[in-house]
Amino acid sequence: MFDTILTALLPITVVLILGYLAGYHQDFSKDQAGVLNKMVMLYALPLSLFSSIATSSMSEILKEKEILLGLFIGMIVFYLVVYLITRFLFKQNSRLSALISLTIAGPAIPFVGVPVLGELYGSVSSIPIAVGSIYMNLFQVPLTIILLNLGVKNTDGTQSNSFASNIINAVKQPVVWAPVLGLLFVLIDLKFPTALIDSFTLLGKSTGGVALFASGIILFSYKVVFNKSVLAIVLSKNILIPLAIWGVSVLLNFPSSVLKETVITMSIPTASVVIMLAIQYEEGQQTISSALFLSSVLSILTMGFFIFLLS
Repeated sequence: MFDTILTALLPITVVLILGYLAGYHQDFSKDQAGVLNKMVMLYALPLSLFSSIATSSMSEILKEKEILLGLFIGMIVFYLVVYLITRFLFKQNSRLSALISLTIAGPAIPFVGVPVLGELYGSVSSIPIAVGSIYMNLFQVPLTIILLNLGVKNTDGTQSNSFASNIINAVKQPVVWAPVLGLLFVLIDLKFPTALIDSFTLLGKSTGGVALFASGIILFSYKVVFNKSVLAIVLSKNILIPLAIWGVSVLLNFPSSVLKETVITMSIPTASVVIMLAIQYEEGQQTISSALFLSSVLSILTMGFFIFLLS
């Protein structure tokens, strides 16, 4: 199992390091990392989100009510809880609070979940992977973008646009409307030809690699930091959230299999989409990229710890 976890997580670390080295050798600047990120946010990621949602089997997903509820609490409820704590208890601005919430409550399910959950639970792992991907693509990412837009200020500190204008600007983002469009096609039972989906995923598959590479460049530009904020984010992501969802699963009397799948899913390290948003909105790049790097490296130990406890 250690080999499986290492196989799933090593590419994340390697690509981050390659991006860091590219920055070190001055092959790419942080501005060019922004260009790479723009390609991902406008084309690669929306195509990936649309394809993953449009090919989902909603009838199979809706049968697994405990998984739906467990991951809803882990990814949506905990996202909101973290946002409120960060925003009002620790007095961070709404933009950084949204990014921290996504960092803590948003696991890299498609990137890490497929090999790890697939090895542990076989074919049934497709359900938590699909559910987690839907929650992230339809709720977490759009909500984060809305909060990022609402937090945009003019140079004099006033709100740059009206509330309605900010909502409209957020909805116009391809990463917001693409998964919603995919869900609509699923609801009307419209099947896309395999060749067309493959065409979308050809570019969509580059999302994770390009985003992590750009994140590595940002890591070099801003330098990795291990301050209290970063350590608190990583501790919350890698340990506190899985423990919390474990406790919730016990309280709700979930079956053992559902408890295990939910806890392991929430122990997966941070998704790379959060650094894409940090770069695009120029908010918390150093903190978020450092947390992403540390979460990915330490998850080899923390995921192994939870798998051992639940075995």
